[in-house]
Amino acid sequence: MQDSLDSPRGGETHFGFETVPLAEKQGRVNEVFRSVARRYDLMNDLMSAGLHRAWKSTLVSMLRPPRTRPFRHLDVAGGTGDVAFRVAEAGGERTRVTVADINPDMLAVGRERAETRGLSRLEFVEADAQALPFGDAVYDGYTIAFGIRNVPRIELALREAHRVLKPGSRFLCLEFSKVDVPGLDRLYDAYSFNVIPKIGELVAKDRDSYQYLVESIRRFPAPGAFARMIEEAGFRRVTCRPLSGGIVAIHSGWKF
Repeated sequence: MQDSLDSPRGGETHFGFETVPLAEKQGRVNEVFRSVARRYDLMNDLMSAGLHRAWKSTLVSMLRPPRTRPFRHLDVAGGTGDVAFRVAEAGGERTRVTVADINPDMLAVGRERAETRGLSRLEFVEADAQALPFGDAVYDGYTIAFGIRNVPRIELALREAHRVLKPGSRFLCLEFSKVDVPGLDRLYDAYSFNVIPKIGELVAKDRDSYQYLVESIRRFPAPGAFARMIEEAGFRRVTCRPLSGGIVAIHSGWKF
């Protein structure tokens, strides 16, 4: 797997392996997730052989929402609620979770799932990670899982994360990363490019969206470069925790 690819020119960005106008990317990403919203969580199970559940549980265990005091949490790009449910269940009755996602189709799935579970401590808000409609220093925690690589301007999303967090609060990002086990990297590439789009075609009836998702992983910054971006947004004590041989990693940063 490649560390990273050349950065696009000003006014342009990546959509998978394509170079596209910056203004065009969000619309194309929205269409991807509109298309796959109803099968998104099932596809996660199939593509990762269920590993995404363990990765998300690790993310929430690092967050450690308290059970005895109020805790306001923001989960960004988490429309179907998968991470938010885990945060709400790990925290106490005084834990409140806001799910922010730019895609209304993903949010609709999340609201339905929350109603089925009887979870009333969740709020679903249509919002852009690059310009969040929340005040300064209002949240005790921020998570984003498998979403930040789809944001047209990652640096803006990181600055917004820093802005909305209270001092002493933690930013956590779960994202695909760079496989660091010899041999596994080649197997993972073969699986990603040959199997995942086919699963998307058979299950979600959408090969192209999953081809994009595979390509977007290769365009995402290498762990060290992403850690520097988090630091440049104002976070401190930034760390990277690889999981499953580096298939994914959890980046952490603190606002002081």
